[in-house]
Amino acid sequence: MPYVKSAERQQICHQRGSNRRPDRARASSRVVIAPVPTSGSQGVFPEKAIRPLASGGGPGALTTTTMTLRRWSGGVHRKFEPGPVDFLVPSNATAGPEPTHLSRGRSMIRRRVFAALFLALPLALLPAASALADVKTGTFSIVAYDSVTQEVGVAVQSKYFSVGTAVPWAEAGAGAVATQANVNVTLGPEALALLRTGMPAADVMRALAAADTLWDGRQVGIVDARGRAVNWTGRRCLDWAGGETGPGFACQGNILAGPSVVANMAQAYRESRGELAERMIAALEAAQAAGGDKRGMQSAALLVVRPSVDHPEYNVRYVDLRVEDHKTPIQELRRVWQIFEGFHLANAHLNYAAQYEAQGRTDLAVMERERVGESMKRAIARGERDASLLNGLAWACATHDIFLSDAIRAAERAVEIEPRNIDILDTLAEVHFRAGNTAKAVEVESRAATLDPKSAYLKEQIERFRAGRK
Repeated sequence: MPYVKSAERQQICHQRGSNRRPDRARASSRVVIAPVPTSGSQGVFPEKAIRPLASGGGPGALTTTTMTLRRWSGGVHRKFEPGPVDFLVPSNATAGPEPTHLSRGRSMIRRRVFAALFLALPLALLPAASALADVKTGTFSIVAYDSVTQEVGVAVQSKYFSVGTAVPWAEAGAGAVATQANVNVTLGPEALALLRTGMPAADVMRALAAADTLWDGRQVGIVDARGRAVNWTGRRCLDWAGGETGPGFACQGNILAGPSVVANMAQAYRESRGELAERMIAALEAAQAAGGDKRGMQSAALLVVRPSVDHPEYNVRYVDLRVEDHKTPIQELRRVWQIFEGFHLANAHLNYAAQYEAQGRTDLAVMERERVGESMKRAIARGERDASLLNGLAWACATHDIFLSDAIRAAERAVEIEPRNIDILDTLAEVHFRAGNTAKAVEVESRAATLDPKSAYLKEQIERFRAGRK
């Protein structure tokens, strides 16, 4: 007959093997981790071992543990001090009398396995902590308002991947917001919600400050739909950090080469003319010329919105361009802006011109058409090599009977680049016809027809030109 321990001896053995009372449930664990900013590609190293802060007794007690992290950057350990993120890790295991057939050695193994898992738990939770932490970025930006077109927008550059997903926010009829430094992205939609009610930019800033416990680490620029602009730089933003405001704009930046970065940005905006988007890009270029973000360059973004009844999409996305990861992001932003200007914005200007004509606002209609012509002149002057862009501008001008001499130059340049492109030849023929040169139009369209003899459209075009029908 096997030996059976008495209940009292069984309880004593259990206490020695598990080092806890049998009537106490295993505590849950709350792990407090200092989050690691997601910018950069530094490694993460523990500063010290996990250290228990406190423990409570009784069923359901919490054991609080903390782990301080350091970031390795350029051979120097830099300690991060953002607010802790708490994780409550439940444990359903409970202590009870140890089965009689288990030895004390088996109990010790369980204890060691549990200890190893407990030590590994904070590292397993590290990605979640990083994801929840506020992102710290070094950035310079401008928020601005155009009193003629009622556009508002944001332009930004940072040594940070995809800055356009965090910093710029805008809505037509409300305003534009840049939220940066220790970024709280919720400030963007929260500010727009307040601006939508007609609240002035300064009051919106005060409301955001009152609700944000980490406001000292924020940097925010706001311009409302009436051009009232304001910015804020918290005392915990990294040097150099500051801002400047003027009529209809606010410039701000942190981790900059110096105060001249913001000063140059503001001056360039004041002195520029034309499209709001063009002026804001010029401001970014001036800021970068003064040193920009002292860590370097990586991404840039441009967001402009404009009120429109006929085209409601413009209210939330009139211009929306991003350079996510590039060695010279502002230069690349200008390049894609030039493409966007030729492909999409020309049609938008012509849409607004028609809208203003219907409202009897002839001066604004003329301004919109002139911007199409200016865009085409810039494309020709810079020696644009994108045949499709040149073709699009030339066709837009031809079908609206504007800037026909420049349209001929643009279409001829496009034909030089792609001489066997039927669509481009058709555009050149159309421009010549609109300019009154029917013979040249028929000649060019006939060249296109030889490339596609079965095209009924090209035959109809030739007949239309000869008949003089627009």
